[in-house]
Amino acid sequence: MWIIKQIFDGDFGCEELAPGEKPKVSVTLENEDGQTKMVSVEDQWLTEIGLDVGSVWPVDE
Repeated sequence: MWIIKQIFDGDFGCEELAPGEKPKVSVTLENEDGQTKMVSVEDQWLTEIGLDVGSVWPVDE
């Protein structure tokens, strides 16, 4: 099981999104063995399903 440890919004306004592209965030995940990994997902998706730091990551990877 992966838990969200950090959500980083790296958008500092210096890069424009391509037409139709949605803003993304980097999410740091950690499992029960202390392993970590980062994934990039649409910010809107996180908000829509109510994920935040401490939430269980709902996607098997």
